[in-house]
Amino acid sequence: MSVLVSDEILQAANMSDADLKRELAILLYQQKKLGISKARELAEMPLIEFQRELAQRQIPVFDDLAGFEAEIAQLKALGYL
Repeated sequence: MSVLVSDEILQAANMSDADLKRELAILLYQQKKLGISKARELAEMPLIEFQRELAQRQIPVFDDLAGFEAEIAQLKALGYL
């Protein structure tokens, strides 16, 4: 499914396509309608950049200990830890 937003609407909101996708992704993540993987995919951002954006807005990246532990395991597997 595609959603078309006119250039006029984007201009009125002073937003680009990328801005709108990012804001929608953050909103859906914050409302727990999308997990972080799908939200960052919608935002078309690398995971670490999406997490930074959430942190700047003081939106928790992890809702529970299991999510945090999974992220640590992934970072270790990638060689970052």
